Amino acid sequence: MTTPGKTRVAIVFGGRSPEHGISCVSAGSVLAALDPDEFDVVPVGITRAGQWVLTDGDAAALAIRARQLPEITAASGADLVLRADPTGNGLLVFEPDQGPRALADVDVVFPVLHGAYGEDGTIQGMLEMAGIPYVGANVFASAAAMDKEFTKKLCAVEGIPVGPYVVLRNGMEITEEDKQRLGLPVFVKPSRAGSSFGISKVDDWAKLDEAVAAARQIDPKVLVEAAIVGREIECGVLEGEAGGAPEASVLAEVRVVGGHDFYDFEAKYIDADEACEYDIPAGLPDPVTRRVREYATRAFTALDCAGLARADFFVTPDGDIYLNEVNTMPGFTPSSMFPRMWAASGLEYPKLVDRLIRTALRRGTGLH
Repeated sequence: MTTPGKTRVAIVFGGRSPEHGISCVSAGSVLAALDPDEFDVVPVGITRAGQWVLTDGDAAALAIRARQLPEITAASGADLVLRADPTGNGLLVFEPDQGPRALADVDVVFPVLHGAYGEDGTIQGMLEMAGIPYVGANVFASAAAMDKEFTKKLCAVEGIPVGPYVVLRNGMEITEEDKQRLGLPVFVKPSRAGSSFGISKVDDWAKLDEAVAAARQIDPKVLVEAAIVGREIECGVLEGEAGGAPEASVLAEVRVVGGHDFYDFEAKYIDADEACEYDIPAGLPDPVTRRVREYATRAFTALDCAGLARADFFVTPDGDIYLNEVNTMPGFTPSSMFPRMWAASGLEYPKLVDRLIRTALRRGTGLH
């Protein structure tokens, strides 16, 4: 039942992508940050098979324990259905031995989903059909940013530098000419995935096929990128308040230590305290900092993003800057860079979550 004066927000998490567990951890942090005096929360979990369930919203249960990620299963709660129909109650819950029961209308959805079937425009399209406002990028921006090939193409058109790369669609193989252009080492990654799933560093062309095969377990379209020697720099971007120009956070630098070869999944989430060192703000010269922040907001606009995004860059010893990728629903875990960068910019986690929800409510659905 909706409480008068409160905003009813559905937190949707889990999902069908390999990033299911990280989505759950992110959602736990968001749930813990929501002010119960301001928000009525509907915690919606999606199983790996795609079943929607109404969970109990226990934030403490959505944490990494003994190196194990949390998971939503069919036993996590009652079946739930979102009707893609703007004329009726959006959420229907199915209790055992009972018929469908309509929940009170949801004012806004926060899809804390990473990867396919969540960050790629699919759930955004369903929410548009249902007429329910939601946090984050629209259908096009979500799909374009999820696909690293089109992120690079759209941003390059806007004058944002990207490194050399090759796209291998299903059945394609790299040419000798491309090998000469890219050099070694290269990074091989799924074009449409996140959290470093399926990424391999290749320093011998004889190992390329194995790396491509690993990436294609996640996505048949694969990117082979030239390694850029430089510092890993991240920048958070928020849609401007009252529809103003996008705003950039202070920058963060990530340094991988502790035996990890690059910023892979284990380093990001499982061994984050031991595997990584962070500088927030990053210790860059002022002109380089300004240029990175400018590129971040330009990338946000180039992809037609909304709400939020995290833009990742490489900065070489000579001060050259290359865009790596843009995430339209970056991690919200305790170790995630996006909320940490905004906290360092003066916007603490609860205020950040509140702003994202208010922005979504103001924007609504439909074309803008």
